[in-house]
Amino acid sequence: MSTIRLIAPSGFCVNQAAAARGIERLKASGHRVENQSVVPRRFQRFAGTDEQRLADIQDLSALPEECDIVLAVRGGYGATRLLERIDYSRLGLAFRQRTPIICGHSDFTAIQLALLSQTGTVTFSGPMLAGNFGADELNSFTWQHFWQAITEPKFTLNWQSPTPACSASGTLWGGNLAMLVSLIGSPWLSVIDGGILVVEDINEHPFRVERLLLQLHHAGILARQKALILGSFNGATLSDYDGDYNFDEMCRMLQQRLSIPVLRGLPFGHEPETVTLPLGAYGELQHDGQTASLTISGHPVMR
Repeated sequence: MSTIRLIAPSGFCVNQAAAARGIERLKASGHRVENQSVVPRRFQRFAGTDEQRLADIQDLSALPEECDIVLAVRGGYGATRLLERIDYSRLGLAFRQRTPIICGHSDFTAIQLALLSQTGTVTFSGPMLAGNFGADELNSFTWQHFWQAITEPKFTLNWQSPTPACSASGTLWGGNLAMLVSLIGSPWLSVIDGGILVVEDINEHPFRVERLLLQLHHAGILARQKALILGSFNGATLSDYDGDYNFDEMCRMLQQRLSIPVLRGLPFGHEPETVTLPLGAYGELQHDGQTASLTISGHPVMR
């Protein structure tokens, strides 16, 4: 049994029923769920005032020994407001003594990248309370991959990617594409040299994804990577205006521009079925032109 502490540093949890369902599922699986008061908390569109949401993060420096997992309730906008007020020194000191499993995605990427930049803390880009654990039907793939990532010190992900063969190794990092790009030029994004960058997003038309990726390219960030892995990019609707321009065409254009491998197809992101990735861990990528294999190590695991 693990103890899970909920945090809500971003948007108000509109789907309260899903959050309640997620809590009951976790409890039914034998886990203790603490800090449930953050779920109904609300100020304007946010999950509480800036001070309340900031306290969710600051309090992580004084977690009790029995707390194993820190889980974000949901995404939505709000985390960016907190970045300049977080006491990274205090958090870094606490995490060097004991690093909890900190998991979330979407807007939470901003805090994850800031923690990685300022303290070197590895956090997990993966399921959240409402959208994943509280889904109408719990996805077994997502559930299994979450527990694999946080309990196994070394694990391997395999997926199909009909792109040119390649191999690479380096620091695994990334998360939500829009959030990553929003931090370019700020103190909360330390660009990883020789890394494996994995990105995902939702409700972004292929041309918007292209624009975000080209911003990373123009900023010189992509050229510094060993490989780029594209997760899921769902929720966009194409129209007649797009002609034959779609996500596939965007990827082809991108690969022509870049000198690094671009892989696709990893089930990662705003999907019911998603893997969990430790951001800041070590990744070893092998790809034979059809099947990609990513072996991950160097991340915190449950004791």
